[in-house]
Amino acid sequence: MENYRDEIFTLDDFDFEGKTVLLRVDINSPLDPKSGRILDDHRIQSHIETIRRLNDSKLIIIAHQSRPGKNDYTTLEPHAERLSKILRKEVKYVDGLFDTHVLEKIRDMKKGDILLLENARFFAEETYLKGEEDLNKHENTHIVKKLSPEVDFHVHDAFAAAHRAQPTLVGFANVVPSIAGKVMERELENLNKVFTLDVSPKVAFLGGMKADDSIEVARHMLEKGVVDKILTGGVIGNIFLMASGYDLGDGNRKFLESELTNYKKIVDEADNILDRWPEKIDVPVDVVLNVKGERNGIPLKDLPSEYPVFDIGLDTITEYRKKIDKASLVVLNGPAGAFEIEAFSIGTREIFKAIALSDAYSIIGGGHSTAVLDKLDLEGEIDHISTGGGSCINFLTGKELEGVQALRRSGEVFKKR
Repeated sequence: MENYRDEIFTLDDFDFEGKTVLLRVDINSPLDPKSGRILDDHRIQSHIETIRRLNDSKLIIIAHQSRPGKNDYTTLEPHAERLSKILRKEVKYVDGLFDTHVLEKIRDMKKGDILLLENARFFAEETYLKGEEDLNKHENTHIVKKLSPEVDFHVHDAFAAAHRAQPTLVGFANVVPSIAGKVMERELENLNKVFTLDVSPKVAFLGGMKADDSIEVARHMLEKGVVDKILTGGVIGNIFLMASGYDLGDGNRKFLESELTNYKKIVDEADNILDRWPEKIDVPVDVVLNVKGERNGIPLKDLPSEYPVFDIGLDTITEYRKKIDKASLVVLNGPAGAFEIEAFSIGTREIFKAIALSDAYSIIGGGHSTAVLDKLDLEGEIDHISTGGGSCINFLTGKELEGVQALRRSGEVFKKR
């Protein structure tokens, strides 16, 4: 999406003073299930710039928290309290979405007022059209029909949910100008650099557990020629090792079979990628086993093992660091091993530190990756930290994000008027 600025509206395109603005954010946050207290407000903090840019408007915020059946599926009242504290300004929580009392509160708003409406996923319309690509169906929901006459603009800042088609995310595109907020704009600008920045070499590190996503990312990046080298670790590294012909042992194989629905298909796809681009994929040259809780590094020649692989080894770290040090751009998605266990966090820590210390333009995505950065206090050393796991993955695999499609559609409709 190289010319996205020409295709979608941004906050620079309008004067919002005194206007009524509907802002869709993603402030889905980890909560203490007993107290309901917000444990981490990174997502909330990410939207503060957008909210402050709309300071002179009548601002209505829509968001969601978790999903039905989860123990953190709850009201947005604590989010309003946290926003009020951060902004040092009252954010009024309203326990409804499009009810009569909500519409009355919207009509009574004055310039500078901020309302946070109820968890959008409390309302069936928000979820039952999930995945529906026809914007007209979203537009015809009660959510959009009731709220759209009350607002002048819709601002989409929920990049982390931009891979979903739901009424509060895409339903306003044809009705009022739908505009990219600062989070959305920043994500599109930075993730786009993976495909458009004219530098070399470009390196990607793919780790973590989401094997099917990472395999798709690897294939797309290599087919489009957007990276020169892919380094692998975590479950992804194990899959590529197996595709390379290494027997990791029955325990590791059974673990992958239990964790990955399409285990055999994923290994076959990894094998196909290695056949097509053998010089582009780096697999670990040594691994670390979890031997009754102890760290035990072994070379590949000592495989198979009865013990599970929990990290990349020191020789692999050294080799990967050399590639990262020479890179002009690095994209990372996922840890190198079981980083949440201290004994097996070395690979992840060293790869992240290497990226932070390198001169490369660095882009990091995924919730686990953000947690690692926070733990290592490296957030300030990374050029772009994506707020969206699924959206980031979809973007890197070349898929159109439904939220971005809606923004583009709104640009087409309202730039003609």
